[in-house]
Amino acid sequence: MLGQKFPLTRLRRNRFDDATRRMVAEHKLSVDDLIWPIFIREGDGAPTEVSAMPGVFRVGLNGLAKHVEEAAKLNIPALALFPATPADLKNAEGTEALNPENLMCRAARFLKKEFPQMALVGDVALDPYTDHGHDGVIRDGYVVNDESVEILTKQALNQAAAGIDIIAPSDMMDGRIAMLREAMDGQGLIHTRIMSYAAKYASAFYGPFRDAIGSLGALKGDKKTYQMNPANTDEALREVAMDIAEGADMVMVKPGLPYLDIIRRVKDEFGVPVFAYQVSGEYAMIEAAARNGWLDHDKAMMEALLCFKRAGCSGILTYHAVQAARILEEE
Repeated sequence: MLGQKFPLTRLRRNRFDDATRRMVAEHKLSVDDLIWPIFIREGDGAPTEVSAMPGVFRVGLNGLAKHVEEAAKLNIPALALFPATPADLKNAEGTEALNPENLMCRAARFLKKEFPQMALVGDVALDPYTDHGHDGVIRDGYVVNDESVEILTKQALNQAAAGIDIIAPSDMMDGRIAMLREAMDGQGLIHTRIMSYAAKYASAFYGPFRDAIGSLGALKGDKKTYQMNPANTDEALREVAMDIAEGADMVMVKPGLPYLDIIRRVKDEFGVPVFAYQVSGEYAMIEAAARNGWLDHDKAMMEALLCFKRAGCSGILTYHAVQAARILEEE
């Protein structure tokens, strides 16, 4: 028979019932943590589903208010906008990114009018606008840095003028945060925030996203000369340190769940607001497994999102934002 003193501490006592588990929970997910990425397209008509992302749609401007309405009612704080640019508007220089009447700018103006309480996050990169699918311009077979940054800066100013609240450069060019900050401050845009994709990896998990914006088939080569090597962690800290020094207000790690260690290191090292992008491949895996009956969809979805909070995230860009917000509202 076990002695009376075995064991004095029983960790299972704090797991005994729901009330106690809730009281001692170290991390909590809320609607305030959610940013909803949405895909916008030209033309009228019904939204079109992204084949590799069931439940995710490309939405025309005429259907945008209806599409966003539930997210606004659920009090999701921010939308991240991604345009599916028509092929005839793409070229090697990505010049449509600088058009004040491009799809992104028109959508931003419309959404700020219809839903002024929601923050708008604007993706700054050239891949939705180039016919080669890269985030910058190509010279002699190489995606050049400084010339690309000059174009990206003009793109960011264009978006900010249209009402984008948070500029989110996802291009991974060196020095772009400093140039963006200087240019926006010079235009009096001192309140426009920068959420830098500071540690963005050359990942295999982006495929469905590239399908959604129409750059998958167009991409020539890969992005390994400017996006990070998945083998590296110390380099991520150097990237983040540079972006903070150059004026980034928030930093992002992308992809999400496969890079929780990076999120934790960044949060511990810098103590700044850290965001993660639960990317299209992560979304597609959960959806595919759930639709095959291999996972409980809602439980897996909410557990994955909670993991980001545990790792140190201030917020998460997730295609599951509306579904998660519904569940949180019912709790």
